[in-house]
Amino acid sequence: MRIAIKLIPGLVALLFLMMGIGFLSDPVAGAQQVGVSPLGIDGLSTIRGDLAGLFLSCVVLLALGIWRNEGTWLLAVAVLMLVIAAGRVVGFVVDGVPGEGPITAFVFELLIAAGLIYASGRLKGAGE
Repeated sequence: MRIAIKLIPGLVALLFLMMGIGFLSDPVAGAQQVGVSPLGIDGLSTIRGDLAGLFLSCVVLLALGIWRNEGTWLLAVAVLMLVIAAGRVVGFVVDGVPGEGPITAFVFELLIAAGLIYASGRLKGAGE
């Protein structure tokens, strides 16, 4: 059963690894996929640093949670997803409801957070 529970953070980690590598290796294409336009070298650096850094840091946290059977690491990523989703809600209120992309991302962020919260409660060390 513990292996099945580890599939949730494992799949999320795989997705985030692909996204992080994408932002590192081709920041222009990665930025276009998420509706962002880099402004020169500074923008490329921000995409590589901030976006790739966020996703790859989440991969490290998820890997630690899986490897150590400690749900607390998974909760850290869940919190990040919830804060990102909250930022989107602010944008929805202030800027208006966007197109399909940001809404889909918002739903996925909430689903990822819920899945990680669920999995964290089933691993040893959750809440310690």
